[in-house]
Amino acid sequence: MSRILIRGAKVLGGERQDVLIDGETIAEIGTGLSAEGAEVVEAAGRVLLPGLVDLHTHLREPGREDSETVLTGTRAAASGGYTAVFAMANTFPVADTAGVVEQVYRLGREHGYCDVQPIGAVTVGLEGRKLAELGAMHESAAGVTVFSDDGKCVDDAVIMRRALEYVKAFGGVVAQHAQEPRLTEGAQMNEGVVSAELGLGGWPAVAEESIIARDVLLAEHVGSRVHICHLSTAGSVEIVRWAKSRGIDVTAEVTPHHLLLTDELVRSYNPVYKVNPPLRTERDVLALREALADGTIDIVATDHAPHPHEDKDCEWAAAAMGMVGLETALSVVQQTMVETGLLDWAGVADRMSHKPAAIGRAQGHGRPVSAGEPANLTLVDTAYRGEVDPAGFASRSRNTPYEGRELPGRVTHTWLRGRATLVDGKLA
Repeated sequence: MSRILIRGAKVLGGERQDVLIDGETIAEIGTGLSAEGAEVVEAAGRVLLPGLVDLHTHLREPGREDSETVLTGTRAAASGGYTAVFAMANTFPVADTAGVVEQVYRLGREHGYCDVQPIGAVTVGLEGRKLAELGAMHESAAGVTVFSDDGKCVDDAVIMRRALEYVKAFGGVVAQHAQEPRLTEGAQMNEGVVSAELGLGGWPAVAEESIIARDVLLAEHVGSRVHICHLSTAGSVEIVRWAKSRGIDVTAEVTPHHLLLTDELVRSYNPVYKVNPPLRTERDVLALREALADGTIDIVATDHAPHPHEDKDCEWAAAAMGMVGLETALSVVQQTMVETGLLDWAGVADRMSHKPAAIGRAQGHGRPVSAGEPANLTLVDTAYRGEVDPAGFASRSRNTPYEGRELPGRVTHTWLRGRATLVDGKLA
C-alpha cells in the first residue's frame, strides 16, 4: 500500500498542514510531518477538500456512447475533483431494472476513476405510468437509494405519492425534475422580457414552482424524503424555505450554471445556452446564491449533460438541452460563492461533498478530512486564473457555456481511497 505526504495544504481553506495518507486512509494530520519512503506532494498552500460528490450526472451509457461513456464521464469527474457521481437513469435502455443499474455500477468499478452510484428510474421507461422495480434496484449489487425520471417530470400525483411511499421503506429518496409538462409545451427559454423580445416560446417559473409545491406537500403527507433537482427560480427557493420551516424532509440542488448565467445570453441564439430548466433572470441567480449560502438549497449538483457536436451545432429550436459541467463546477462555485464572500471553503466542502453524500447515502464519501477517514481528497489551486478550453476536457463532449471565459481555480490532484486519479492536472 502506498504512502503519500501532502505537505503544506490549507485543509478546508484553513492554516497550512501536512496530511499523511497510508493506503486507503488518512493516517495523520499535523505540521512538520515526515514519512520515510512516502511520495511527497508539495501543496504550497493549495486548498485541500474532501473528494467532491455529484448527485446529478448524465453518463449516457448504455445507449448514447457518442455523447459520453462511464469511462469518459468518470475521467471528467476526476479532473473536476470528484470521487463519486450519481448517474441518472435516462439511458437507452432506461435504468429501470436491476440489470441495467448493475451494469452501470460495475462499469464504474471497472474503470476506477471515481465511484459510480446509479440512480434508478421512478417509472418504467420514464413514461410516468407505472412504477419501476424500485425494490429490486435497491436490493441489487448497485444498492440504489436515489430514484429519478430526470429529463421528465413525474407529473402524475398518484404515481409520485406511490413512489414516495415505496422508497420510505428503505430510506430512499425521490429526486424530482420539477416541470409541469402542459405549462412548458413548446418552451425554448425562460418566460420573460427576453423571450418576448426574441419571439421564443416561454418557460414560466410557475411550471417548476407548482410541482415543487405539490411534491413537498406529498412528502409531508407520506412522511418520506423528496429531493428537488436543479432548482432555478426565486419562487422555488421560497417554497423550499417554507417547506423546511414546516419540518418537511425536502432537499434541493442548484447547478453551477444557474449560479452564474442568465437568460440574457440567449440573445446570441447560441444553443450552448439551451438547458433544462432554462437560464433564468439576474434576480433568480442572486436568490439562488443566497439560498445556497443560507442552506435553503442544500447542495451544488452539476447536471452534467454531454451531447455530441451535431446536437448543439444547429439552429436553436432543433438543439438538444444541456451543458457539460463536471470539469468547471468547482471554478464556477469559487467565482460565484467564495469570491463573493457567500461561502468559505468549509461551506463549499459541505455543499459539494458532505451533504450530497448524505442525501445519496454514498458510503465512504463526504467524510471529514481527518485521521482515520477514507482518503478521498481533492487539491485545488485557488490562485489559478485561466480561460476555459473545452479541447482539453476529459469528457467526450464539448458543450460548455464557458468556452473562452476566464474562471478561477484549478483542481491539481484527486485521490480516490488513497490512489491518485489526477496528478498535477493530468489524469493518472
